[in-house]
Amino acid sequence: MHQMVSSGVETRRWWVLATVVAAQFMFGVDAFVVNVALPTIAAELHASSAQIESVIAIYLIAYATLVVSGGRLGDIFGTKPVFVIGVAGFTLTSLWCGLAQSGPELILARLAQGATAALMVPQVLTTLHLLFPDEARGRAFAIYGVVLGLAGAAGFMLGGVLVTLDLFSLGWRAVFFVNVPGGALIIAVALRIMPRVARRTRVRLDISGACVLFAGLLCLMGPLLFGRDLHWAPWLWPVMASGIGIIAGLVRLEHAVARRGGMPLIDLALLEDRAFMRGLCAVFCFFFANLSFYLVMTVHMQQALQIPPLQAGMAFLPLTTTFVIASRQAGARAKRRGMMVLIEGCALQLVGLAALALLAMTMPAPSAVVLAALLMIFGYGQGLVMAPLSNVVLATVKPGSAGAGSGIYGTVAQIGNAAGVAAIGAVYFAIESIQQARVAFIVTLSLFAMSIVTSAAFLTWRRRAAGQS
Repeated sequence: MHQMVSSGVETRRWWVLATVVAAQFMFGVDAFVVNVALPTIAAELHASSAQIESVIAIYLIAYATLVVSGGRLGDIFGTKPVFVIGVAGFTLTSLWCGLAQSGPELILARLAQGATAALMVPQVLTTLHLLFPDEARGRAFAIYGVVLGLAGAAGFMLGGVLVTLDLFSLGWRAVFFVNVPGGALIIAVALRIMPRVARRTRVRLDISGACVLFAGLLCLMGPLLFGRDLHWAPWLWPVMASGIGIIAGLVRLEHAVARRGGMPLIDLALLEDRAFMRGLCAVFCFFFANLSFYLVMTVHMQQALQIPPLQAGMAFLPLTTTFVIASRQAGARAKRRGMMVLIEGCALQLVGLAALALLAMTMPAPSAVVLAALLMIFGYGQGLVMAPLSNVVLATVKPGSAGAGSGIYGTVAQIGNAAGVAAIGAVYFAIESIQQARVAFIVTLSLFAMSIVTSAAFLTWRRRAAGQS
């Protein structure tokens, strides 16, 4: 791979990069394009607020519980076949989402979509690691990072455009159908140019661990999602308690898997790293206020402020722009200021949330332009945190456990996203049903602020545990 740039091999690996990053882009767009379409989906399918939350949450839960297994399947059977199967599954389940005729069916389709994404996405980073071990590695990962930022902007914009244009009278269904031609093209190119890599024979799956984690998360978050629809029936509380018990029992199960000579879903040695565990708590709190923020903002803009889908989607473009700018600057700033960059990012997010709350209290019907201006503050702060967060949290992890640590990081981040959507979404819709939507919005903004403050506190405690200055 150290051949001249003009060589066929050199050219081919950049085409492979473009192919796998296109799949990552499709995954990123899908995470945000649905947000803009949610109010339209709710109206057309007569879906309850709980079902709308579940469209996002169940996707994240499925992805979070299977992403580690997806990475290991790539090691066992080879990156190329698992990637192709993952893209094919993601494409077909996207088609199913677009064809769904009810809220429950769409939730089931999104569950399947999240599971197939867990096969597809881990192979992207694996491919980058394998194809770029040389000086071109930095450029390859820079391209990957830019694509991640652009995916958010494209998702918001595409969601608004597709719902507004109503192409072929498809309405919101187009936000899922758009993945079909893209997925088909990625599969065709991947089959032709992706190299086959050697399999790792000693890698094993921990199916029991993944199933237990999935069951625990469903028991814990299901009542939060559907509690209001079920009038908070008494039996919901024991279900939530059982979810906590199941997740707590996962560690014992993983020890049993290790004693039998298996490969646990969780690297148990990492649980003894106090700095790493405090870092994971910071990750959970940070992502708890991530997708849930976009859910509440999107729903509030379209349903409470009556801002059309296209304008609502476009209102997020300045945010994603400042996010990308901050992400590009965060690395250099982290070298100079260390952990303080993350604390500064959290502080900027709090400023953005305070500005939005003040606006809600003083202006009953702000325009999309005014909201967009304030969202830029939040986006810049979020970019300062998200870009270096993984490096900071994984800093104490030994090189031999880097893959396991990254897998746990990704899982905790998506669980945080799902938990935030379930919990904060439930609070917003519950208050909105008995009070003004503006009250619900201000209350949820305060919850986002509390989550970010807690994340910053855990980051500070993590630094002390790691013995950093």
